[in-house]
Amino acid sequence: MKHIRALFLAIAGLLTPLSPAAAQESEITIGRAVSTTAMDPGFLREAATIVDNIFDTLVMRDEDMKLVPALAESWKALDDTTWEFKLRKGVKFHNGEDFDAEAVKFTIDRIIDPAANAPTLSYIRTVIGVEVLDAQTVRIKTDGPDPLLPTRMSRYPTYIVPPKYVEEVGRDEFARKPVGTGPYEFVDFIPDQHVILKANPDYWRGAPSIGKVTWRAIPEGTARITALLTGEADFIESVPVDLAPLIEDSADADLVLVKNGGLTVYLGLVMTQAPLDDLKVRQALDAAIDRKGIVDNILRGMATPKGTQVGPADFGYLDIPPTPYDPARAKQLLKEAGHPDGFSIKMESTRRYMKDSEVAQAIAQQFGDIGVKVDQEVLDWSVYTQEVPRPGPIYMLGWGSTQTLDADAAVYAIMRSGEPYSTVDIPELDALLDESRKIVDPEARKKVLEEIQKLAAETVPLLTLYQEDALYAKARNVAFAGRPDARIPVYDIKLTR
Repeated sequence: MKHIRALFLAIAGLLTPLSPAAAQESEITIGRAVSTTAMDPGFLREAATIVDNIFDTLVMRDEDMKLVPALAESWKALDDTTWEFKLRKGVKFHNGEDFDAEAVKFTIDRIIDPAANAPTLSYIRTVIGVEVLDAQTVRIKTDGPDPLLPTRMSRYPTYIVPPKYVEEVGRDEFARKPVGTGPYEFVDFIPDQHVILKANPDYWRGAPSIGKVTWRAIPEGTARITALLTGEADFIESVPVDLAPLIEDSADADLVLVKNGGLTVYLGLVMTQAPLDDLKVRQALDAAIDRKGIVDNILRGMATPKGTQVGPADFGYLDIPPTPYDPARAKQLLKEAGHPDGFSIKMESTRRYMKDSEVAQAIAQQFGDIGVKVDQEVLDWSVYTQEVPRPGPIYMLGWGSTQTLDADAAVYAIMRSGEPYSTVDIPELDALLDESRKIVDPEARKKVLEEIQKLAAETVPLLTLYQEDALYAKARNVAFAGRPDARIPVYDIKLTR
């Protein structure tokens, strides 16, 4: 740890500290590990962190994670396939355009349009149409019973967008210069540098207390911490686990840790490509990974080895233990699959998750120990997100259900064949996944979600690794305790003296 501290002090000594945020109570700078590529909530290929602050949904979650009214003042199920939403009056988009029922219909129609090829379609796959009754009333129709419809209206891709503006400027320009109804308005976007937002003084919940937000892209972990401790940033995401002690030891900053508040990292497998179409090969790779060793030795215990993609806070969670590390069994499975000498395969990873490069290298070595020779390719996140699904045939990805807190969000999009992010092809799994979306009774649905996780453990459609803890760091005058749904709502952040 001494050499890390010395490195930090050397870097910090070259920087001129800026005035602390306490002297500029209306501004906050947030350091991010990744650069934003686009801000169209209907076509996101990245976390919704920034668009969360520009747009609103019909339904939102409060600090206790309960669904509460947002742009919709109320909602109810009229029958098994129809939900009616009563909309809030008097809300306007940042450009002055009225929020109304037509905006809701436009928002959803542009995602479910087959020609749009929206990567976010999985989240609202059950929706088949929106009927406008009047300016403040819409009815959303589904292709069968969908008990999660209100939850689906609480996250992307259902952030409501302004129809006239989107049609006027086009999708590409809208992604660069977004307009919503949210607490913050777009000001400036320079790729790989920053996104700047300003407070919406006419926000329907009241004007935000922080007047300006700068989201800075600072990919390198030491640089993010340096920015925080020297006053260039007031808050940072994705604290590197090996640098967390620098924050813990600082008199000027706090570490914020949300257990199981991060993504569940896994290795995707393109099952249509040999030899990954062979169950025994997938089982062999699964048994070759020392998850506990990776979490303990590389991630400093700031993650939890997992046997399911579903998080412990999700409805339908089943506590499936991670696959035991067993290289001898892995070699035997390869032999039984007709690969006694192993094989060669390509594995893709990126720079997005906790120490992901080191994790990928460790896994490649563990695969090598059973005779599987790995050709590693590491791609920048901005490149990685452009090809969905990844060609792999083995690729690292993180997936989260934190914004929905339901097993469906954790598994459907990445395990149902044909979905944009899925490379899985297991008909029995498809049938269960589809069934789970049509069951209204919670207990019956919970049983099916548990069956999905059991079947996934048996058929190994992908290799679940671990769920990260969410690690943030903040200046002492920033009041933020973290949220189970992984959001960073600047509207709720307060600056104190």
